[in-house]
Amino acid sequence: MRTVQMTLEPELVERVDRAAQKLGTTRSAFTRRALKEALERLRVKVAEERHRRGYARKPVKRGEFDGWERYQVWPD
Repeated sequence: MRTVQMTLEPELVERVDRAAQKLGTTRSAFTRRALKEALERLRVKVAEERHRRGYARKPVKRGEFDGWERYQVWPD
């Protein structure tokens, strides 16, 4: 791991410390998890936007996915 220096508002540090304490973890572990989750949300957002643009350029045609309907039924 690397040590990095960050500039944060004192109130934010206090809130992070309280949350970390409630979760029984450290400030660093809490922050690592929060950053990983933020990066994952960004990855999903970028992928969704890419899909949106793709479907806007090439919309689904009527009947295009009809062959898959039988696979979309939940088994009993």
